[in-house]
Amino acid sequence: MLTAKRLFSTSHSSVDPKEMKKFQLLAHKWWDEEGDYAALHSMNDIRVPFIRDTLLNMSSNYHLGSPLSGIKILDVGCGGGLLSEPLGRLGASVTGIDPLEDNIRTADQHKSFDPVLAKRIQYKSSSLDEMVEECMETFDVIVASEVVEHVADLETFIKCCSQVLKPEGSLFITTINKTQLSYILGIVVAEKIAGIVPEGTHEWEKFVPPEELQRLLESHGFSVQAVNGMLYNPLTGSWSWMESTSINYAMHAVKSGAGGPSSPTESLSEMESEQRSATAGTSV
Repeated sequence: MLTAKRLFSTSHSSVDPKEMKKFQLLAHKWWDEEGDYAALHSMNDIRVPFIRDTLLNMSSNYHLGSPLSGIKILDVGCGGGLLSEPLGRLGASVTGIDPLEDNIRTADQHKSFDPVLAKRIQYKSSSLDEMVEECMETFDVIVASEVVEHVADLETFIKCCSQVLKPEGSLFITTINKTQLSYILGIVVAEKIAGIVPEGTHEWEKFVPPEELQRLLESHGFSVQAVNGMLYNPLTGSWSWMESTSINYAMHAVKSGAGGPSSPTESLSEMESEQRSATAGTSV
């Protein structure tokens, strides 16, 4: 069990104690689709297909009805499980971690309503830093959605992602750019005027430009594959993709390989390729 003392005293932890105090107050509100996390609920409409389709395009091994079957996903900063659950429904084996025990209790309780999810998802009260000790190169995929703008040390966070991800594994991040427009819309409008998210949720100083995030990822062995702009419409409560990354954006990066396949789907597709080559060779 994660102790408060360890959370607050780790010298190079990516966990920010101030951020924990903010989210502690909202731990019971995760599954209120009209409440403080309404924008995150609706974000699933674009972030889940983005993750699903990207992974399917990287593999020829498709499971009808469970397209992500056999893929191990780590959902970092999972909160109440808003993203873990739809990924589990797609067939993935999901581990959701969050340093707040109240968030994990909420996620566990909601998962228990669905016997299928109860088998596919496990939640742990843990920081990413602590996962490194027990899960070196364990996961095929890491998702960190609306998380990096809350961490204490972004470079430590990226380093830990690299350590727990298999070679050639995928990292998906959604976050907020650091621009004048993101300050106006993300803090002044969203927090102070429209009340889309609780006031004080974000600190503009911790927003991350995509160029900086890409530089950090590349310095830790990642190759950035895609950067897509995201736009939230407060009138319709819906998200859409856009070309500009001046406000919100999603990024997909792949960890460099180590001379071998990294995930069950990649292993299978590589075996199929070898079999086809062997067959072609015998027919000549």
